Amino acid sequence: MSHSASPGVPFVDLSWQHAPLQTEIMAAVAAVLEQGDFVLGQAVREFEATFAAASGAAYGVGMGCGTDAIALGLQACGIGAGDEVILPANTFVATLIGVMRAGATPVFVDCDPDTALIDLATAEAAITPRTRALLPVHLYGQMVSPRALMALANRHDLLIFEDAAQAHLAEREGYRAGSVGGGAAFSFYPSKNLGALGDGGMFVTQQELIAQTARSLRNYGAVRKYFHTEAGGTNSRLDTLQAAVLSLKLPYLGDWNLSRNSTAGLYDQGLASLAEMGILPIRNDSGRGHIYHLYVVRVTPACPIDRTTLQLALEAAGIQTGIHYPVPCHLQPAFQSLGYQAGAFPQAETLSQEILSLPMYPGMTSTQVDQVVAVMTQAVHQSARQPVDVV
Repeated sequence: MSHSASPGVPFVDLSWQHAPLQTEIMAAVAAVLEQGDFVLGQAVREFEATFAAASGAAYGVGMGCGTDAIALGLQACGIGAGDEVILPANTFVATLIGVMRAGATPVFVDCDPDTALIDLATAEAAITPRTRALLPVHLYGQMVSPRALMALANRHDLLIFEDAAQAHLAEREGYRAGSVGGGAAFSFYPSKNLGALGDGGMFVTQQELIAQTARSLRNYGAVRKYFHTEAGGTNSRLDTLQAAVLSLKLPYLGDWNLSRNSTAGLYDQGLASLAEMGILPIRNDSGRGHIYHLYVVRVTPACPIDRTTLQLALEAAGIQTGIHYPVPCHLQPAFQSLGYQAGAFPQAETLSQEILSLPMYPGMTSTQVDQVVAVMTQAVHQSARQPVDVV
């Protein structure tokens, strides 16, 4: 009797959220086609206002992508040449590129191995007279502690600029991502919790003047057509079509985030028995405020199976995984000129060798979670039972 292969579990499946909205999405696209305002149209202005408000910010400025939201947002906040910006070493390279494109000097610091978030004690130790900004990354959907951030920024008179690319509507200590500092950057890459049908980003701020500057910078440095006031301007505008689709999806985001959080709870329960075998989920210090853009575990040295072998076991069962991120920014070949060496940030470097991102998306079923947990449990226990050759 032949057994059919298990259906497997994709890393991300957006069909659950898109299928019910397909008719509305097509209608929103058709409305933009009819109106013909494809660049900086009405839908962009509407989405900027609603998304900023949802994030607890006063103003939103739609950009072409999240990287531009960091680069142009920092410029709008007055950060540039000669200014040091502190950021974690374990982030996506876009955070670093944004700082460098603003003309500022990136200063890396280490992370907390349990939460993977920036270690604010090492951040404080890295402050010099040239430090102008703290750039916390709300990694995997969990915010860095707003209270701790604000206390540190106030002690040293620093700007807080949030990288909230993975943290749409995340909450902690009564704050929403995007409402803590002088500015924040979001990405609407398709797989994000709020994703466009292509690239897109947004800079949010509480200050009108900073928002005005950002609007000029994204549009060739022009406050109005053919009148250019900002030398550092470029062309980075959120498409009207994308804004229309994002506006349509925004009202559902809260429920989608709760679905992710519930799935994470199922993972936590299912994987709890593997803690003594060295499989440790990244710690959630935010309860339901963690929106789980990614669900990440650490395959620590205490585990009888290494990360690659575990990934291969999951892959053999049709379960897709990822690593966010396998090489810390300071060790990327493109940025060796910054002068950092291996060993500079031991927590970030160790973490990059341990982390494994499991399938996570809204609408994931408990059966799918059980499947992932079962394959991991079997692989770990099987490895533990294998005799070790003594040489």
